[in-house]
Amino acid sequence: VEAGMKYGELAPYLHQNGYALHNLASLPHISVAGSCATATHGSGVNNGNLSTGIVAIEFVNAAGEIVNLSKTDGEQFLGAIVGLGALGVVTKLTLELQPTFNMKQYVYRNLPMAALEKNFDAIMSSGYSVSLFTDWKNKNVNEVWVKSKAAADDIAAVPELFGAKLATKNLHPIEDIAAENCTEQMGVSGPWFERMPHFKMGFKPSAGKELQAEYFVPIEHAYEAMMAMEQLHEKITPHLFISEIRTIQEDTLWMSPCYKKTCVALHTTWKQEVDTVMNLLPLVEAQLAPFNARPHWAKLFNMAPSVLQSRIEKLADFKELVKKYDPNGKFRNDFLNKNLYNG
Repeated sequence: VEAGMKYGELAPYLHQNGYALHNLASLPHISVAGSCATATHGSGVNNGNLSTGIVAIEFVNAAGEIVNLSKTDGEQFLGAIVGLGALGVVTKLTLELQPTFNMKQYVYRNLPMAALEKNFDAIMSSGYSVSLFTDWKNKNVNEVWVKSKAAADDIAAVPELFGAKLATKNLHPIEDIAAENCTEQMGVSGPWFERMPHFKMGFKPSAGKELQAEYFVPIEHAYEAMMAMEQLHEKITPHLFISEIRTIQEDTLWMSPCYKKTCVALHTTWKQEVDTVMNLLPLVEAQLAPFNARPHWAKLFNMAPSVLQSRIEKLADFKELVKKYDPNGKFRNDFLNKNLYNG
């Protein structure tokens, strides 16, 4: 596919020809190249981020040469996929496909956070892709979205999931917003690309005007990390729309936050209050510091560059790879300079 292709445009074409991708993010509006360059992800303990579905990449390096790398190129390929735009201009990506399939999703309401202490793995494994939504009030998970592959012999959904009750209507992750922009729920079967994202391609996603931040911690610390963030509820709840908790399988991509470790991702959709949010992020990062949290590359964070760099095992190797394809820093920018090159 061409790098600028959006998943929401690609997915129907694949389905019509009998194919599917392994996973999609919550928004289908994002480009393939941008998603993979930043390790953007969906959810599922057995699902890697979108970058893990790449088997070959084509980009133009600083000398204007076309470079092609594939899985047969080994370590170099693993370094280039989550490339942050640092190696060159990505022009094409080759994606791994599988036969198309149908999915269904159910939403459960009001899961006590306490239920996650002993049952986090069971809850997050209750479907192909599972998301928890919370506004951090009353130690409650507002909604649990469970997306599963649909089969002809499917039985009805269980009425209760570890204390959460099955919803009786379609819901938006932010419950006081109408669900018309959301993908179909209530167990109605449909193509994978119409169930795996939370939002429909042709509509405004999420809350619209918003800010986003997200941090990854190893999955063994999932409940502790959630409880650490919950301690900030009085400070953060007034300024957010919703938080989403997801799981992502480990991978071997050098710059992925899930390099060699399956993670839980703590995502927050903030109200568009830039100064307030940027002042709150250090509080969130301090709470998650004991778990060596890594930020999502494409979302807001306020982490000291030295701290971030200390948590990237393959950073030195990545810098050497960048030097190979861009020896004079033609593709360097403020983001790369600050976060990867400043001490």
